[in-house]
Amino acid sequence: MGDDTAWPALPYAELKDTCETLQLFSQIVGKVRLAKTPWLNHSWHVPLYVTARGLTSSLIPSDGGGFDLEFDFVQSVLRLRTVGGEEATVALFPRSVASFHADVMAALARAGIEVAIDGTPSELPDPIPFADDTAPRRYDPEVARRFWRALASIDAVLKHFRTGFLGKASPTHLFWGSFDLAVTRFSGRRAPPHPGGVPHLPDAVAREAYSHEVSSAGFWPGNDAVPYPAFYAYAYPEPAGFRQAPVQPAQTRYDATLGEFILPYEAVRASADPVATLLAFLSSTYEAAASAAHWDRAALECDLGEPGVPRPV
Repeated sequence: MGDDTAWPALPYAELKDTCETLQLFSQIVGKVRLAKTPWLNHSWHVPLYVTARGLTSSLIPSDGGGFDLEFDFVQSVLRLRTVGGEEATVALFPRSVASFHADVMAALARAGIEVAIDGTPSELPDPIPFADDTAPRRYDPEVARRFWRALASIDAVLKHFRTGFLGKASPTHLFWGSFDLAVTRFSGRRAPPHPGGVPHLPDAVAREAYSHEVSSAGFWPGNDAVPYPAFYAYAYPEPAGFRQAPVQPAQTRYDATLGEFILPYEAVRASADPVATLLAFLSSTYEAAASAAHWDRAALECDLGEPGVPRPV
């Protein structure tokens, strides 16, 4: 299986094509969850979650029962399971988006699950409807496994970081539109309306997602503008002084185009202590946002949690 370490190498040249394919595959799964699940604040009803095998939708309600969909990167399948005990798989291999979409919808239909999804990809330029995207797509199962192994390590750090906050905070989850693993903290105060303009994302969705002040951080596999996997952190609305704040580690930079602090994944992977390095990035960028925006830090923060130790009050 190649590099199966906790922090595997993720060269962008190898990662790019597989992650582009996987993002489209994950949008099909995510849109099934979107179509069947009541709306939850900040679109928290739609993401995927890291598991010991890959990425899951978690339990999706359906006609008094339910089902889940899980990308299993160990066996290279998408697995459908229902509360009635039915199970089916859809293979993950180099194939068109249209063929994957057809197989997923057929598997759902055979399981008696009725669902109609929005058939156009979200948050991507010039999207092709899933059913019409017949071009062959590259997909390397080994690259997908390495990407998932990195997600598993990152997920653990983001969850530990989340324990140091008493205020409202999101789960650690993967948004399939932007294809990033994220965790978000909230000040509790309303934010100005988001300007919208995200490609193929209704402005109402963006405004609901950013209805309150946030400090958000996460990881994504990169794109043409940032051609390497990286960690990011931003504040909305961005307070004066945020981008000039000192943050850690030294390899962190502020990208004015993205409006985010950026830290290459490789800088974390190659450090003597990747967990400590990533925690330093998460903590220092949050502190930059909370301090610049004058959050009530004394009321919102606490020490990082420890296994089996109740938080002192």
